[in-house]
Amino acid sequence: MACLKLVSALLLCVLVVSPIATTALTCGDVSTKMASCVQYLQNGGTLPAQCCNGVRGLNTMAKTTPDRQTACRCLQNSAKSIPNIKPSLAEGLPGKCGVKIPYKISTSTNCNSVK
Repeated sequence: MACLKLVSALLLCVLVVSPIATTALTCGDVSTKMASCVQYLQNGGTLPAQCCNGVRGLNTMAKTTPDRQTACRCLQNSAKSIPNIKPSLAEGLPGKCGVKIPYKISTSTNCNSVK
């Protein structure tokens, strides 16, 4: 019985001391969240509610500086690889969705400086 208590106590210590696992943001995450925005970013018009849901979801996922820098780089790469993205629409997207982000969405943004 004493051995079982000791093992249980050690297991509890391991669980308490172990860092909580976090998953780093990926470009796949960014693409998934932003996919419903592509048509708007190419053509303008009515901003889909699903797009703003994605913007808000991405903002929620990007909690750390490395995650925000990853999101910035992924957005830049997408803007360069998807034809006919209008930079002014991309730059204004967070504001239209009621989201504040600590950097300008632009291919000229230095993502290393994003905090």
